[in-house]
Amino acid sequence: MQTNFTPEQLTDPATAHSNEILRSCVHCGFCTATCPTYMVLGDELDSPRGRIYLIKDMLENSKVPDAKTVQHIDRCLSCLSCMTTCPSGVHYMHLVDHAREYIERHHKRRWDDRALRWLLARILPYPGRFRLALIGAKLARPFRKLMPDARLRAMLEMAPPQLPRRSPNDRPQTFAAQSPRRRRVALLTGCAQRALNTDINDATIRLLRRHGCEVVIPKGIGCCGALTHHMGKAAESHAAAAANIRALVAELDGEGLDAVVINTSGCGTTVKDYGHMFAGDPLAQDAARVAALARDITEVMSDIGLEAATHAEPLRVAYHAACSLQHGQQIRSAPKDLLKAAGFEVLEPRDAHICCGSAGTYNLMQPAISAELKTRKVATLEATRPQVISAGNIGCMMQIGSGTGIPVAHTVELLDWATGGPRPRSLDLAEPQPASA
Repeated sequence: MQTNFTPEQLTDPATAHSNEILRSCVHCGFCTATCPTYMVLGDELDSPRGRIYLIKDMLENSKVPDAKTVQHIDRCLSCLSCMTTCPSGVHYMHLVDHAREYIERHHKRRWDDRALRWLLARILPYPGRFRLALIGAKLARPFRKLMPDARLRAMLEMAPPQLPRRSPNDRPQTFAAQSPRRRRVALLTGCAQRALNTDINDATIRLLRRHGCEVVIPKGIGCCGALTHHMGKAAESHAAAAANIRALVAELDGEGLDAVVINTSGCGTTVKDYGHMFAGDPLAQDAARVAALARDITEVMSDIGLEAATHAEPLRVAYHAACSLQHGQQIRSAPKDLLKAAGFEVLEPRDAHICCGSAGTYNLMQPAISAELKTRKVATLEATRPQVISAGNIGCMMQIGSGTGIPVAHTVELLDWATGGPRPRSLDLAEPQPASA
């Protein structure tokens, strides 16, 4: 793609990087075939190629973003399926992130949109606040049909029927390996996940300890910054990321770390991008060190290998590939291979590359499109006739779980169960499923 940025514009590193990305696009349109919003809406401007044209025009002409451009950029899920499909290697993730930051700085949204985004940025990254908000949402849920805004109704519907218990593991501490120590790893405990499902971190800690890992929850660890990053709130997202970098570097320079383990794939995609996020910043070197050590829990366990995986029932497991894992991190076989090694029958739905519609805060800000994608995803998963659905991202788990009666468990919960941990709580809460079709 030909671009016409001025030399002055290209002195800005973000613009220079976007220029390189734009120039790598050859207009082939392969991305449209795998774009969820294009599949639902059928509008070229709701495809990666269409958004690339809008972003080019906006950045190249230093435009104040108009409502049309903002609408189409907002509708992007950042599922990154287009990056997997693109034969030219267009780094769409960095381009759309730059566009969102530009929009945040130059476009004044409607008051209700601004208020919603402000509210989400002040609640979701903070587990204590989020837990209180979920309690309030649970109380207000019976009145959700009276809400005039579909986004407010979506927020109330997000509240789980029961809040999980608080975990004693949810604080800075070190857990000794239960077998001869092989590795010392830090666990990114996350933010929203700590309010929505405490079993995931608990299962991760048990699994790692059982396999010879000393697990550290560093002091000062928290939200990775993804939730605000995808809203274009760069200052807030970088502040959260910087706090994590400092906390992890303190461990690196202390007793050392072999990996930074992440069990929420959306967070993993962001942490692995810290080097780019902090390029040119005083924290650039430390950010790159942390990014180089970031590993999804399934990457770590694939490297270590499952031991004594004989404790779980041989259930039929439909594996949902989270977009941030399969497209953002290019991790596809590891989770399925581990589940098979644990004794489960792994089922793959059709159109596994298509997003479930969760996408961070997308299901709250674009509820109609999100609901359509959820319906499609649940239908393909249920068609495999599973006894349980497995996923590696809390957002996907909440999204899919709200649309099906089949239990949904994190992959790490199933691996923990198979190697001696407790049966996942979701299996006991859900209705029994048939063993076969």
